[in-house]
Amino acid sequence: MKKIGTKFFILLILTLFGVQCTFFEREIKMKSLLVEGPVLIDLNEIKQRGYIRAVVENSSTSYYIYRGRRMGYEFELLRNLANTLGVRLHLIIKSDIQEAYELLHTGRADIIAMNLGNSSEKNINASLTQPIGEMSTVLVQNKSADAVDDKRELNDKTVFVQQGTGYKEKLCLLQEQEKINFFIVESGDDKESLVNKVLNKDIDFTIVEKPVALVNATYHDELDVKLEISEKSKVSWAVRKNAPDLLKILDTWIEKRNKSAYFKMLYAKYFLNSKNSYFRSNSTFSSISGNRISQFDELIKVGADDLGWDWRLLASLVYKESRFDTTALSYAGATGLLQLMPVTLERYGVEDPNDPLESLRGGVNYLRYLDKFWSERVPETNERIKFILASYNIGHGHVQDAWKLTLKYGKNIQSWKDVSHYLKLKSDPQFYLDPIVKSGYAKGHLAVSYVEDIMLVYDSYRALVKP
Repeated sequence: MKKIGTKFFILLILTLFGVQCTFFEREIKMKSLLVEGPVLIDLNEIKQRGYIRAVVENSSTSYYIYRGRRMGYEFELLRNLANTLGVRLHLIIKSDIQEAYELLHTGRADIIAMNLGNSSEKNINASLTQPIGEMSTVLVQNKSADAVDDKRELNDKTVFVQQGTGYKEKLCLLQEQEKINFFIVESGDDKESLVNKVLNKDIDFTIVEKPVALVNATYHDELDVKLEISEKSKVSWAVRKNAPDLLKILDTWIEKRNKSAYFKMLYAKYFLNSKNSYFRSNSTFSSISGNRISQFDELIKVGADDLGWDWRLLASLVYKESRFDTTALSYAGATGLLQLMPVTLERYGVEDPNDPLESLRGGVNYLRYLDKFWSERVPETNERIKFILASYNIGHGHVQDAWKLTLKYGKNIQSWKDVSHYLKLKSDPQFYLDPIVKSGYAKGHLAVSYVEDIMLVYDSYRALVKP
């Protein structure tokens, strides 16, 4: 009765007020971006700063977390691109296309890695790349409900779509072409949630890209995804119009990618093997359907409370160290979830390093020691965490040497950016032979990369997993 009442209320509102297929408001907002030109950032500036920023969606085919690991078709493509450019990858999770263009325009993003068609988006001070693939959209409905077999049967029906996407535009075009009239409701729910609402009969219809629909239909026979709303068409990514060098190298990369066996395998992994894709995205340990990172989340949360850390940060460290494998063993003899060395195991009374509780307790106690060591030198918590992580990886003696070098050369000893610069220089005789350096030579650049890796994973966990 509650579902019937909800549907009746929605229908009443739509009947009274209607939903018009007008893009006037959106065009006004988009054109406001053009009052000032986009920020001038091209390939050279991206390489100089050392990372590229891309906007992606959190979905079963684009980007998600599964058992602590970052996955998704767009994610793996972008990671390959970043490796090709010799830079790191920073991801921004958005589903609203307008917000994505605002990020691009203001320089807070460099690429929109979404399935953009050759439509109105190309007029918003952005350039579309060579086609990255082809995509069609389909109607998702429940077979046990009042299913439709023809587009014209949507007349007087209500279709829910994800807000901020191009779905409404596709439906409005369908109305115009087929001379039919139906209600369109833009929802704040993501596409996966809307598909689940159709499955649970909370709503009658939604539309999504065909691969997303097929992934869900693989395990839910009651879902009908046969009716195409828009035919298969080429889709691209977007960059700023004043970034021709980035566009050129992207187009070259895409051309090579389309001929590569690796990328054909990657496409098959996410779009052709629907059962595996569904299993991953609907797992308890997926950021799409669950809110767990690993089977050790509860233990990690207790340890994080002891440290005063966000538990997702500690989970990022555990993932980096062992990928949540209690039996992990490094070439240097480090063992367990937090990869503790024998001397550390003995110091903190860890008798069984393969026991997750003991390993976490020992690792947390060591992290508390490092926190105390750096607390007076680096009072600001967020900065201090980076010193702690580097010390966990390479030893606090080497980081302290870098801290002393930073002081000697008149830089900011409370800034990880400044101290990490000198940590990287600890492989240079000019610096590791300095009399103030007590721990000698070190591959400091590896410790700096270690910190960056953990912080990038942490950024993803924060964006996709609830506190």
